[in-house]
Amino acid sequence: EESREHDLNDAIADAVDELWAGGQRGDILVFLPGEREIREAADHLRRHLATQHRGGPVPEILPLFARLSQAEQDRVFVAGNGRRIVLATNVAETSLTVPGIRFVIDSGLARVKRYSFRNKVEQLQIEGISQAAAAQRAGRCGRVANGICIRLYGEDEFAGRPRFTDPEILRSSLAGVILRMKSLHLGVVEDFPFVEPPPKKAIADGYALLAELGAVDEANELTAIGRELARLPLDPRVDVRDRPQEQQQAADQKHQPFDDERSEFMGTLKLWKWVEEGRGNHGHAGQKAAQVDSHKLSNRQQEQRLREHFISPRRVREWRDIHTQLHTVVAEQGWRLNTLPASYEQIHLSLLAGLLGNVGCKVDDEECYLGARGIKFWRHPGANLSKKPGRWLMAAELVETTRLYGRGLAAIEPQWIPPLAGHLLKKQLLEPHWEKKQAEVVALERATLYGIVVYNNKRVAYATLDAKGAREIFIREALVEGLREDSFDATWEKKLPFLAHNRKVVRQVQELEHKARRQDVLVDDELIAAFYDQQLPAEVVGGSSLEKWYREELKRQPRLLQLTRDELMRHEAAGIT
Repeated sequence: EESREHDLNDAIADAVDELWAGGQRGDILVFLPGEREIREAADHLRRHLATQHRGGPVPEILPLFARLSQAEQDRVFVAGNGRRIVLATNVAETSLTVPGIRFVIDSGLARVKRYSFRNKVEQLQIEGISQAAAAQRAGRCGRVANGICIRLYGEDEFAGRPRFTDPEILRSSLAGVILRMKSLHLGVVEDFPFVEPPPKKAIADGYALLAELGAVDEANELTAIGRELARLPLDPRVDVRDRPQEQQQAADQKHQPFDDERSEFMGTLKLWKWVEEGRGNHGHAGQKAAQVDSHKLSNRQQEQRLREHFISPRRVREWRDIHTQLHTVVAEQGWRLNTLPASYEQIHLSLLAGLLGNVGCKVDDEECYLGARGIKFWRHPGANLSKKPGRWLMAAELVETTRLYGRGLAAIEPQWIPPLAGHLLKKQLLEPHWEKKQAEVVALERATLYGIVVYNNKRVAYATLDAKGAREIFIREALVEGLREDSFDATWEKKLPFLAHNRKVVRQVQELEHKARRQDVLVDDELIAAFYDQQLPAEVVGGSSLEKWYREELKRQPRLLQLTRDELMRHEAAGIT
Protein backbone atom coordinates (compact mmCIF):
# COMPACT_ATOMS: atom_id res chain seq x y z
CA GLU A 1 0.00 0.00 0.00
CA GLU A 2 2.87 2.38 0.82
CA SER A 3 4.43 1.62 -2.56
CA ARG A 4 1.14 2.35 -4.32
CA GLU A 5 0.77 5.68 -2.52
CA HIS A 6 4.38 6.61 -3.33
CA ASP A 7 3.75 5.87 -7.03
CA LEU A 8 0.56 7.97 -6.91
CA ASN A 9 2.38 10.93 -5.35
CA ASP A 10 5.16 10.68 -7.94
CA ALA A 11 2.53 10.63 -10.71
CA ILE A 12 0.87 13.75 -9.27
CA ALA A 13 4.23 15.56 -9.13
CA ASP A 14 4.98 14.58 -12.74
CA ALA A 15 1.54 15.81 -13.86
CA VAL A 16 2.07 19.15 -12.10
CA ASP A 17 5.40 19.56 -13.87
CA GLU A 18 3.76 18.80 -17.23
CA LEU A 19 0.89 21.24 -16.71
CA TRP A 20 3.14 24.11 -15.62
CA ALA A 21 5.87 23.36 -18.17
CA GLY A 22 7.11 26.41 -20.04
CA GLY A 23 5.79 28.82 -17.43
CA GLN A 24 2.08 28.13 -18.01
CA ARG A 25 -0.19 29.58 -15.36
CA GLY A 26 -3.42 28.27 -13.91
CA ASP A 27 -4.50 26.73 -10.61
CA ILE A 28 -4.53 22.93 -10.38
CA LEU A 29 -7.26 20.88 -8.66
CA VAL A 30 -6.12 17.38 -7.63
CA PHE A 31 -8.74 14.81 -6.66
CA LEU A 32 -7.67 12.31 -3.96
CA PRO A 33 -9.69 9.77 -1.95
CA GLY A 34 -9.27 11.09 1.59
CA GLU A 35 -7.66 13.27 4.22
CA ARG A 36 -4.64 11.02 4.81
CA GLU A 37 -3.86 10.81 1.09
CA ILE A 38 -4.19 14.62 0.80
CA ARG A 39 -1.75 15.24 3.65
CA GLU A 40 0.80 12.79 2.23
CA ALA A 41 0.48 14.24 -1.28
CA ALA A 42 0.86 17.77 0.12
CA ASP A 43 4.09 16.84 1.92
CA HIS A 44 5.45 15.14 -1.22
CA LEU A 45 4.58 18.11 -3.45
CA ARG A 46 6.13 20.65 -1.06
CA ARG A 47 9.43 18.74 -1.11
CA HIS A 48 9.23 18.32 -4.87
CA LEU A 49 8.44 21.98 -5.60
CA ALA A 50 11.00 23.28 -3.10
CA THR A 51 13.79 21.69 -5.14
CA GLN A 52 12.50 23.42 -8.31
CA HIS A 53 12.03 26.87 -6.83
CA ARG A 54 15.22 27.36 -4.86
CA GLY A 55 15.34 30.91 -3.63
CA GLY A 56 12.00 31.80 -5.22
CA PRO A 57 8.38 31.66 -4.03
CA VAL A 58 7.00 28.11 -3.83
CA PRO A 59 3.49 27.59 -5.26
CA GLU A 60 0.80 27.47 -2.57
CA ILE A 61 -0.61 24.01 -1.71
CA LEU A 62 -4.10 24.03 -0.20
CA PRO A 63 -5.94 20.98 1.19
CA LEU A 64 -9.73 20.77 1.00
CA PHE A 65 -11.71 18.22 2.98
CA ALA A 66 -14.67 18.24 5.36
CA ARG A 67 -12.76 18.26 8.69
CA LEU A 68 -10.70 21.35 7.89
CA SER A 69 -11.30 24.45 9.97
CA GLN A 70 -13.46 27.13 8.43
CA ALA A 71 -10.47 29.46 8.05
CA GLU A 72 -8.49 26.81 6.15
CA GLN A 73 -11.44 26.10 3.85
CA ASP A 74 -11.94 29.81 3.19
CA ARG A 75 -8.36 30.12 1.87
CA VAL A 76 -9.28 27.85 -1.04
CA PHE A 77 -12.01 30.22 -2.27
CA VAL A 78 -9.81 33.30 -2.42
CA ALA A 79 -8.53 33.83 -5.98
CA GLY A 80 -4.80 33.20 -6.30
CA ASN A 81 -2.03 34.16 -8.70
CA GLY A 82 -2.49 31.17 -11.01
CA ARG A 83 0.13 29.06 -9.26
CA ARG A 84 -1.89 27.21 -6.63
CA ILE A 85 -2.52 23.49 -6.13
CA VAL A 86 -5.76 22.49 -4.37
CA LEU A 87 -5.84 18.91 -3.08
CA ALA A 88 -9.46 17.87 -2.57
CA THR A 89 -11.73 14.93 -1.89
CA ASN A 90 -14.82 14.35 -3.99
CA VAL A 91 -16.46 17.18 -2.02
CA ALA A 92 -15.15 19.36 -4.88
CA GLU A 93 -16.85 17.22 -7.56
CA THR A 94 -20.29 18.78 -7.23
CA SER A 95 -20.73 20.44 -3.83
CA LEU A 96 -18.21 23.27 -4.15
CA THR A 97 -16.77 25.34 -6.97
CA VAL A 98 -13.15 26.40 -6.52
CA PRO A 99 -12.42 29.61 -8.45
CA GLY A 100 -9.55 29.90 -10.90
CA ILE A 101 -9.14 26.20 -11.63
CA ARG A 102 -7.71 25.61 -15.11
CA PHE A 103 -6.24 22.12 -14.68
CA VAL A 104 -7.47 18.93 -13.03
CA ILE A 105 -5.42 15.90 -11.98
CA ASP A 106 -7.70 12.95 -11.26
CA SER A 107 -6.38 10.01 -9.22
CA GLY A 108 -9.52 8.10 -10.21
CA LEU A 109 -10.07 7.14 -6.57
CA ALA A 110 -12.64 8.03 -3.91
CA ARG A 111 -13.35 6.90 -0.37
CA VAL A 112 -16.86 5.42 -0.53
CA LYS A 113 -19.14 4.60 2.37
CA ARG A 114 -20.50 1.06 2.15
CA TYR A 115 -22.55 -0.88 4.68
CA SER A 116 -21.13 -4.31 5.51
CA PHE A 117 -23.94 -6.85 5.85
CA ARG A 118 -21.57 -9.30 7.51
CA ASN A 119 -20.13 -7.04 10.21
CA LYS A 120 -23.10 -4.64 10.45
CA VAL A 121 -20.76 -1.64 10.24
CA GLU A 122 -20.15 1.14 7.76
CA GLN A 123 -16.90 0.87 5.84
CA LEU A 124 -15.05 3.71 4.16
CA GLN A 125 -13.30 1.96 1.30
CA ILE A 126 -11.08 3.41 -1.39
CA GLU A 127 -12.57 2.50 -4.77
CA GLY A 128 -12.21 3.45 -8.40
CA ILE A 129 -14.75 6.11 -9.35
CA SER A 130 -17.41 5.66 -12.03
CA GLN A 131 -17.25 7.12 -15.53
CA ALA A 132 -19.88 9.70 -14.56
CA ALA A 133 -17.82 10.86 -11.56
CA ALA A 134 -14.72 11.07 -13.74
CA ALA A 135 -16.61 13.28 -16.20
CA GLN A 136 -17.83 15.44 -13.31
CA ARG A 137 -14.24 15.89 -12.09
CA ALA A 138 -12.99 16.82 -15.55
CA GLY A 139 -15.75 19.42 -15.78
CA ARG A 140 -14.34 21.39 -12.85
CA CYS A 141 -11.59 22.90 -15.03
CA GLY A 142 -11.65 25.19 -18.03
CA ARG A 143 -14.67 27.18 -16.99
CA VAL A 144 -12.95 30.47 -17.75
CA ALA A 145 -10.41 29.35 -20.39
CA ASN A 146 -9.58 26.07 -22.08
CA GLY A 147 -8.75 23.48 -19.44
CA ILE A 148 -6.83 20.21 -19.27
CA CYS A 149 -7.64 17.12 -17.18
CA ILE A 150 -4.96 14.47 -16.59
CA ARG A 151 -6.27 11.10 -15.45
CA LEU A 152 -3.75 8.97 -13.59
CA TYR A 153 -5.19 5.73 -14.95
CA GLY A 154 -5.44 4.14 -18.36
CA GLU A 155 -8.17 4.47 -20.96
CA ASP A 156 -8.85 0.73 -20.83
CA GLU A 157 -9.37 0.94 -17.08
CA PHE A 158 -11.74 3.89 -17.57
CA ALA A 159 -13.75 1.90 -20.14
CA GLY A 160 -14.08 -1.00 -17.69
CA ARG A 161 -15.53 1.12 -14.88
CA PRO A 162 -19.27 1.32 -14.15
CA ARG A 163 -21.04 4.12 -15.97
CA PHE A 164 -22.63 5.58 -12.85
CA THR A 165 -21.90 5.71 -9.11
CA ASP A 166 -24.01 3.35 -6.98
CA PRO A 167 -26.86 5.32 -5.38
CA GLU A 168 -26.47 5.70 -1.63
CA ILE A 169 -29.54 3.57 -0.88
CA LEU A 170 -27.62 0.54 -2.23
CA ARG A 171 -24.65 1.07 0.10
CA SER A 172 -26.19 2.32 3.35
CA SER A 173 -27.94 0.93 6.39
CA LEU A 174 -31.67 1.11 5.70
CA ALA A 175 -32.96 1.28 9.29
CA GLY A 176 -33.69 5.01 9.07
CA VAL A 177 -35.34 4.66 5.65
CA ILE A 178 -37.61 1.84 6.86
CA LEU A 179 -38.52 3.75 10.01
CA ARG A 180 -39.54 6.84 8.04
CA MET A 181 -41.47 4.84 5.41
CA LYS A 182 -43.44 2.98 8.07
CA SER A 183 -44.24 6.18 9.94
CA LEU A 184 -45.59 7.63 6.67
CA HIS A 185 -47.67 4.48 6.01
CA LEU A 186 -46.07 3.85 2.62
CA GLY A 187 -46.94 0.16 2.67
CA VAL A 188 -44.68 -2.87 2.72
CA VAL A 189 -41.09 -1.73 2.29
CA GLU A 190 -40.16 -4.80 0.24
CA ASP A 191 -42.89 -3.94 -2.33
CA PHE A 192 -42.10 -0.21 -2.64
CA PRO A 193 -41.22 0.80 -6.24
CA PHE A 194 -37.70 2.16 -5.59
CA VAL A 195 -35.89 3.52 -8.66
CA GLU A 196 -32.93 1.36 -7.51
CA PRO A 197 -34.38 -1.38 -5.27
CA PRO A 198 -32.03 -2.21 -2.37
CA PRO A 199 -31.11 -5.89 -1.85
CA LYS A 200 -33.39 -7.94 0.41
CA LYS A 201 -30.42 -8.52 2.74
CA ALA A 202 -30.16 -4.77 3.32
CA ILE A 203 -33.85 -4.54 4.19
CA ALA A 204 -33.53 -7.52 6.57
CA ASP A 205 -30.56 -5.85 8.29
CA GLY A 206 -32.53 -2.62 8.62
CA TYR A 207 -35.37 -4.47 10.34
CA ALA A 208 -32.85 -6.25 12.61
CA LEU A 209 -31.43 -2.93 13.82
CA LEU A 210 -34.93 -1.56 14.45
CA ALA A 211 -35.75 -4.72 16.43
CA GLU A 212 -32.57 -4.19 18.48
CA LEU A 213 -33.80 -0.69 19.33
CA GLY A 214 -37.27 -1.99 20.21
CA ALA A 215 -38.70 0.11 17.38
CA VAL A 216 -40.52 -2.79 15.65
CA ASP A 217 -42.26 -5.87 17.04
CA GLU A 218 -42.04 -9.49 15.90
CA ALA A 219 -44.34 -8.70 12.98
CA ASN A 220 -42.04 -5.79 11.96
CA GLU A 221 -44.70 -3.23 12.85
CA LEU A 222 -43.78 0.01 14.60
CA THR A 223 -43.90 -0.04 18.38
CA ALA A 224 -44.61 3.03 20.53
CA ILE A 225 -40.84 3.61 20.72
CA GLY A 226 -40.61 3.31 16.93
CA ARG A 227 -43.29 5.94 16.41
CA GLU A 228 -41.42 8.30 18.76
CA LEU A 229 -38.08 7.68 17.04
CA ALA A 230 -39.64 8.46 13.66
CA ARG A 231 -40.46 11.99 14.91
CA LEU A 232 -36.89 12.83 15.91
CA PRO A 233 -34.92 14.96 13.39
CA LEU A 234 -31.76 12.86 13.71
CA ASP A 235 -29.06 11.56 12.98
CA PRO A 236 -26.82 14.67 13.20
CA ARG A 237 -23.14 14.30 14.08
CA VAL A 238 -21.49 17.71 14.22
CA ASP A 239 -17.97 18.05 15.58
CA VAL A 240 -17.33 21.68 16.47
CA ARG A 241 -13.61 21.33 17.24
CA ASP A 242 -11.14 22.85 14.78
CA ARG A 243 -7.64 21.35 14.45
CA PRO A 244 -5.69 23.34 11.82
CA GLN A 245 -2.83 21.44 10.26
CA GLU A 246 -0.18 23.98 11.31
CA GLN A 247 -1.57 24.44 14.86
CA GLN A 248 -2.54 20.95 15.92
CA GLN A 249 -0.60 21.03 19.20
CA ALA A 250 -2.04 24.43 20.17
CA ALA A 251 -5.57 23.22 19.34
CA ASP A 252 -5.09 20.05 21.39
CA GLN A 253 -3.97 22.12 24.39
CA LYS A 254 -7.03 24.36 24.14
CA HIS A 255 -9.34 21.33 23.75
CA GLN A 256 -7.76 19.32 26.56
CA PRO A 257 -9.94 20.83 29.37
CA PHE A 258 -13.02 19.51 27.54
CA ASP A 259 -11.71 15.93 27.39
CA ASP A 260 -13.19 13.47 29.87
CA GLU A 261 -11.38 10.44 31.30
CA ARG A 262 -14.10 7.92 30.47
CA SER A 263 -16.47 9.34 27.86
CA GLU A 264 -16.33 11.41 24.69
CA PHE A 265 -20.02 12.14 25.25
CA MET A 266 -19.24 13.76 28.62
CA GLY A 267 -16.47 15.73 26.89
CA THR A 268 -19.02 17.00 24.39
CA LEU A 269 -21.32 17.96 27.26
CA LYS A 270 -18.49 19.87 28.97
CA LEU A 271 -17.86 21.73 25.73
CA TRP A 272 -21.59 22.50 25.27
CA LYS A 273 -21.79 23.94 28.81
CA TRP A 274 -18.68 26.06 28.17
CA VAL A 275 -20.21 27.43 24.95
CA GLU A 276 -23.49 28.18 26.75
CA GLU A 277 -21.66 30.02 29.54
CA GLY A 278 -20.38 32.45 26.93
CA ARG A 279 -23.98 33.17 25.92
CA GLY A 280 -24.89 33.91 29.56
CA ASN A 281 -26.65 30.53 30.04
CA HIS A 282 -25.13 28.95 33.13
CA GLY A 283 -27.07 25.68 33.11
CA HIS A 284 -28.68 24.44 36.30
CA ALA A 285 -29.11 26.67 39.34
CA GLY A 286 -26.03 26.94 41.53
CA GLN A 287 -23.52 26.04 38.81
CA LYS A 288 -20.62 28.43 38.37
CA ALA A 289 -19.55 29.73 35.01
CA ALA A 290 -15.88 28.89 34.48
CA GLN A 291 -13.52 31.53 33.08
CA VAL A 292 -16.40 33.74 31.86
CA ASP A 293 -17.83 36.91 33.36
CA SER A 294 -21.40 36.62 34.62
CA HIS A 295 -22.71 39.05 31.98
CA LYS A 296 -23.57 37.86 28.49
CA LEU A 297 -20.82 38.27 25.90
CA SER A 298 -21.58 40.09 22.68
CA ASN A 299 -21.76 37.99 19.53
CA ARG A 300 -18.36 39.31 18.43
CA GLN A 301 -16.81 38.54 21.83
CA GLN A 302 -18.33 35.06 21.81
CA GLU A 303 -16.98 34.32 18.32
CA GLN A 304 -13.54 35.56 19.37
CA ARG A 305 -13.68 33.37 22.49
CA LEU A 306 -14.60 30.34 20.36
CA ARG A 307 -11.82 30.94 17.84
CA GLU A 308 -9.25 31.36 20.61
CA HIS A 309 -10.16 27.86 21.76
CA PHE A 310 -10.19 26.45 18.19
CA ILE A 311 -13.97 26.01 18.19
CA SER A 312 -15.81 26.64 14.92
CA PRO A 313 -18.50 29.34 15.33
CA ARG A 314 -20.29 28.06 12.22
CA ARG A 315 -20.54 24.53 13.59
CA VAL A 316 -21.62 25.84 16.98
CA ARG A 317 -24.53 27.52 15.17
CA GLU A 318 -25.37 24.11 13.64
CA TRP A 319 -25.25 22.63 17.15
CA ARG A 320 -27.70 25.24 18.38
CA ASP A 321 -30.04 24.64 15.43
CA ILE A 322 -30.12 20.91 16.23
CA HIS A 323 -30.66 21.67 19.93
CA THR A 324 -33.58 23.94 19.08
CA GLN A 325 -35.13 21.28 16.83
CA LEU A 326 -34.85 18.66 19.57
CA HIS A 327 -36.41 21.02 22.12
CA THR A 328 -39.34 21.50 19.77
CA VAL A 329 -39.79 17.73 19.40
CA VAL A 330 -39.55 17.24 23.17
CA ALA A 331 -42.32 19.79 23.69
CA GLU A 332 -44.48 18.18 20.97
CA GLN A 333 -44.06 14.75 22.57
CA GLY A 334 -44.94 16.06 26.00
CA TRP A 335 -41.66 14.88 27.52
CA ARG A 336 -40.39 16.58 30.67
CA LEU A 337 -36.92 18.07 30.90
CA ASN A 338 -34.89 16.89 33.89
CA THR A 339 -34.59 19.54 36.59
CA LEU A 340 -31.30 18.16 37.96
CA PRO A 341 -28.17 17.22 36.01
CA ALA A 342 -28.19 13.59 34.90
CA SER A 343 -25.54 11.29 36.35
CA TYR A 344 -22.89 9.55 34.26
CA GLU A 345 -24.85 6.31 34.55
CA GLN A 346 -28.16 7.89 33.51
CA ILE A 347 -26.65 9.58 30.46
CA HIS A 348 -24.88 6.45 29.29
CA LEU A 349 -27.82 4.13 29.94
CA SER A 350 -29.84 6.33 27.59
CA LEU A 351 -27.11 6.16 24.95
CA LEU A 352 -26.52 2.44 25.45
CA ALA A 353 -30.17 1.67 24.69
CA GLY A 354 -29.48 2.75 21.10
CA LEU A 355 -25.93 1.40 20.80
CA LEU A 356 -26.23 -2.22 21.94
CA GLY A 357 -24.69 -3.42 18.67
CA ASN A 358 -21.65 -1.20 19.30
CA VAL A 359 -20.59 -2.63 22.67
CA GLY A 360 -16.99 -3.82 23.03
CA CYS A 361 -15.07 -5.83 25.61
CA LYS A 362 -11.27 -5.55 25.92
CA VAL A 363 -9.35 -8.51 24.54
CA ASP A 364 -6.71 -9.59 27.07
CA ASP A 365 -3.23 -8.16 26.44
CA GLU A 366 -4.38 -6.48 23.24
CA GLU A 367 -5.33 -2.93 22.32
CA CYS A 368 -8.46 -4.03 20.48
CA TYR A 369 -12.00 -4.74 21.66
CA LEU A 370 -14.18 -7.74 20.88
CA GLY A 371 -17.42 -6.50 19.39
CA ALA A 372 -20.70 -7.91 18.10
CA ARG A 373 -20.66 -11.03 15.91
CA GLY A 374 -16.97 -11.70 16.42
CA ILE A 375 -15.63 -8.40 15.03
CA LYS A 376 -12.63 -6.64 16.58
CA PHE A 377 -12.30 -2.88 16.66
CA TRP A 378 -9.80 -0.32 17.91
CA ARG A 379 -10.03 2.99 19.70
CA HIS A 380 -9.99 5.75 17.09
CA PRO A 381 -6.59 7.53 17.21
CA GLY A 382 -8.35 10.90 17.37
CA ALA A 383 -10.56 9.95 20.35
CA ASN A 384 -11.01 12.90 22.72
CA LEU A 385 -10.30 11.02 25.96
CA SER A 386 -7.76 11.99 28.60
CA LYS A 387 -7.19 8.32 29.55
CA LYS A 388 -7.44 4.97 27.81
CA PRO A 389 -10.93 3.43 27.98
CA GLY A 390 -11.61 0.63 30.44
CA ARG A 391 -12.48 -3.03 29.86
CA TRP A 392 -16.05 -2.35 28.62
CA LEU A 393 -17.07 0.45 26.29
CA MET A 394 -19.59 1.48 23.67
CA ALA A 395 -19.02 3.39 20.45
CA ALA A 396 -21.29 5.90 18.76
CA GLU A 397 -20.23 4.40 15.43
CA LEU A 398 -17.91 1.79 13.98
CA VAL A 399 -16.17 2.83 10.79
CA GLU A 400 -13.65 0.84 8.78
CA THR A 401 -10.79 2.71 7.12
CA THR A 402 -7.28 1.24 7.50
CA ARG A 403 -8.81 -0.91 10.26
CA LEU A 404 -12.15 -0.99 12.10
CA TYR A 405 -12.29 1.96 14.50
CA GLY A 406 -14.77 2.95 17.21
CA ARG A 407 -15.67 6.63 17.29
CA GLY A 408 -17.52 8.39 20.08
CA LEU A 409 -16.29 6.13 22.90
CA ALA A 410 -17.46 5.80 26.49
CA ALA A 411 -16.71 3.42 29.34
CA ILE A 412 -19.71 1.40 30.52
CA GLU A 413 -20.43 -1.22 33.18
CA PRO A 414 -21.40 -4.71 31.95
CA GLN A 415 -24.25 -4.92 34.49
CA TRP A 416 -25.99 -2.09 32.61
CA ILE A 417 -26.46 -4.33 29.57
CA PRO A 418 -28.97 -7.05 30.67
CA PRO A 419 -31.85 -4.70 31.66
CA LEU A 420 -31.60 -2.96 28.28
CA ALA A 421 -30.79 -5.98 26.11
CA GLY A 422 -33.08 -8.64 27.58
CA HIS A 423 -34.69 -9.20 24.17
CA LEU A 424 -31.27 -9.74 22.58
CA LEU A 425 -29.41 -11.81 25.19
CA LYS A 426 -28.83 -15.48 24.57
CA LYS A 427 -28.71 -17.41 27.83
CA GLN A 428 -27.31 -20.82 28.71
CA LEU A 429 -28.01 -22.68 31.94
CA LEU A 430 -25.15 -24.81 33.20
CA GLU A 431 -24.80 -27.29 36.06
CA PRO A 432 -28.20 -27.16 37.81
CA HIS A 433 -27.61 -28.54 41.31
CA TRP A 434 -28.93 -28.54 44.89
CA GLU A 435 -27.45 -25.92 47.21
CA LYS A 436 -27.73 -26.70 50.90
CA LYS A 437 -27.36 -23.14 52.19
CA GLN A 438 -30.04 -21.62 49.93
CA ALA A 439 -32.15 -24.79 50.17
CA GLU A 440 -32.98 -24.55 46.47
CA VAL A 441 -31.88 -25.86 43.09
CA VAL A 442 -29.47 -23.38 41.52
CA ALA A 443 -28.10 -23.16 37.97
CA LEU A 444 -25.17 -21.14 36.65
CA GLU A 445 -26.31 -18.81 33.88
CA ARG A 446 -24.18 -17.49 31.04
CA ALA A 447 -25.44 -14.66 28.84
CA THR A 448 -24.08 -13.37 25.54
CA LEU A 449 -24.95 -10.29 23.50
CA TYR A 450 -24.16 -10.90 19.82
CA GLY A 451 -21.50 -13.39 20.98
CA ILE A 452 -19.91 -11.15 23.67
CA VAL A 453 -20.06 -12.81 27.11
CA VAL A 454 -21.91 -10.30 29.30
CA TYR A 455 -21.79 -12.44 32.44
CA ASN A 456 -20.76 -15.93 33.50
CA ASN A 457 -21.71 -18.17 36.42
CA LYS A 458 -24.62 -16.03 37.56
CA ARG A 459 -26.55 -18.05 40.16
CA VAL A 460 -30.23 -18.28 39.29
CA ALA A 461 -33.12 -20.20 40.85
CA TYR A 462 -33.55 -23.11 38.44
CA ALA A 463 -37.21 -23.59 39.40
CA THR A 464 -38.15 -20.23 37.85
CA LEU A 465 -36.91 -21.53 34.52
CA ASP A 466 -37.64 -25.26 34.66
CA ALA A 467 -39.91 -26.22 37.56
CA LYS A 468 -40.14 -29.89 36.54
CA GLY A 469 -36.39 -30.27 36.17
CA ALA A 470 -35.78 -28.46 39.47
CA ARG A 471 -38.23 -30.80 41.24
CA GLU A 472 -36.40 -33.89 39.93
CA ILE A 473 -33.02 -32.55 41.10
CA PHE A 474 -34.52 -31.52 44.45
CA ILE A 475 -35.89 -35.01 45.12
CA ARG A 476 -32.69 -36.77 44.02
CA GLU A 477 -30.01 -34.51 45.51
CA ALA A 478 -31.77 -33.08 48.56
CA LEU A 479 -34.20 -35.75 49.75
CA VAL A 480 -32.69 -39.04 48.55
CA GLU A 481 -29.02 -38.19 48.98
CA GLY A 482 -29.95 -36.44 52.22
CA LEU A 483 -30.73 -39.85 53.74
CA ARG A 484 -26.98 -40.48 53.95
CA GLU A 485 -25.69 -37.00 54.79
CA ASP A 486 -27.18 -33.70 55.81
CA SER A 487 -28.38 -31.87 52.70
CA PHE A 488 -30.27 -29.17 54.61
CA ASP A 489 -29.08 -26.60 57.18
CA ALA A 490 -30.00 -27.19 60.82
CA THR A 491 -32.83 -24.63 60.65
CA TRP A 492 -34.55 -26.66 57.94
CA GLU A 493 -34.05 -29.92 59.89
CA LYS A 494 -36.18 -28.45 62.69
CA LYS A 495 -38.90 -27.38 60.27
CA LEU A 496 -38.90 -30.77 58.50
CA PRO A 497 -38.65 -33.49 61.19
CA PHE A 498 -39.26 -36.30 58.66
CA LEU A 499 -35.67 -35.79 57.44
CA ALA A 500 -34.12 -36.93 60.72
CA HIS A 501 -36.67 -39.78 61.02
CA ASN A 502 -35.93 -41.15 57.56
CA ARG A 503 -32.18 -40.84 58.07
CA LYS A 504 -32.49 -42.86 61.30
CA VAL A 505 -34.50 -45.64 59.60
CA VAL A 506 -31.93 -45.85 56.76
CA ARG A 507 -29.12 -46.29 59.30
CA GLN A 508 -31.09 -49.13 60.91
CA VAL A 509 -31.41 -50.96 57.59
CA GLN A 510 -27.71 -50.37 56.86
CA GLU A 511 -26.86 -51.95 60.23
CA LEU A 512 -28.93 -55.01 59.24
CA GLU A 513 -26.91 -55.23 56.02
CA HIS A 514 -23.71 -55.15 58.04
CA LYS A 515 -24.87 -57.89 60.41
CA ALA A 516 -26.10 -60.11 57.58
CA ARG A 517 -23.00 -59.33 55.52
CA ARG A 518 -25.21 -58.45 52.58
CA GLN A 519 -25.23 -55.31 50.45
CA ASP A 520 -28.66 -55.77 48.89
CA VAL A 521 -31.00 -55.14 51.80
CA LEU A 522 -31.59 -51.41 51.34
CA VAL A 523 -33.71 -50.58 48.32
CA ASP A 524 -32.03 -48.54 45.57
CA ASP A 525 -32.30 -44.77 45.27
CA GLU A 526 -34.80 -44.93 42.39
CA LEU A 527 -37.45 -46.53 44.60
CA ILE A 528 -36.90 -43.93 47.34
CA ALA A 529 -37.13 -41.15 44.73
CA ALA A 530 -40.37 -42.69 43.45
CA PHE A 531 -41.76 -42.58 47.03
CA TYR A 532 -41.11 -38.82 47.32
CA ASP A 533 -42.33 -38.20 43.77
CA GLN A 534 -45.64 -39.87 44.61
CA GLN A 535 -46.08 -37.99 47.86
CA LEU A 536 -45.06 -34.47 46.84
CA PRO A 537 -47.26 -32.17 44.74
CA ALA A 538 -45.86 -30.59 41.57
CA GLU A 539 -45.34 -27.17 43.16
CA VAL A 540 -42.78 -28.49 45.65
CA VAL A 541 -39.41 -27.68 44.00
CA GLY A 542 -37.18 -26.60 46.90
CA GLY A 543 -36.88 -25.90 50.60
CA SER A 544 -39.34 -23.00 50.84
CA SER A 545 -42.12 -24.65 48.84
CA LEU A 546 -41.62 -27.93 50.71
CA GLU A 547 -41.76 -26.25 54.12
CA LYS A 548 -44.95 -24.34 53.20
CA TRP A 549 -46.75 -27.42 51.90
CA TYR A 550 -45.45 -29.67 54.70
CA ARG A 551 -46.61 -27.31 57.48
CA GLU A 552 -50.21 -27.36 56.26
CA GLU A 553 -50.37 -31.02 55.23
CA LEU A 554 -48.87 -32.24 58.53
CA LYS A 555 -52.06 -31.21 60.30
CA ARG A 556 -53.89 -33.93 58.34
CA GLN A 557 -51.10 -36.52 58.13
CA PRO A 558 -49.00 -36.72 61.33
CA ARG A 559 -46.59 -39.27 59.74
CA LEU A 560 -46.24 -37.28 56.53
CA LEU A 561 -43.24 -38.30 54.37
CA GLN A 562 -41.94 -40.73 56.99
CA LEU A 563 -40.43 -43.87 55.49
CA THR A 564 -40.83 -47.25 57.28
CA ARG A 565 -38.26 -49.96 57.58
CA ASP A 566 -40.36 -52.26 55.41
CA GLU A 567 -40.47 -49.68 52.65
CA LEU A 568 -36.68 -49.40 52.72
CA MET A 569 -36.00 -53.16 52.57
CA ARG A 570 -36.13 -55.37 49.52
CA HIS A 571 -38.85 -58.04 49.66
CA GLU A 572 -36.38 -60.91 49.46
CA ALA A 573 -34.59 -59.52 52.53
CA ALA A 574 -37.74 -59.12 54.63
CA GLY A 575 -36.84 -62.06 56.90
CA ILE A 576 -33.59 -60.52 58.08
CA THR A 577 -33.75 -59.13 61.63
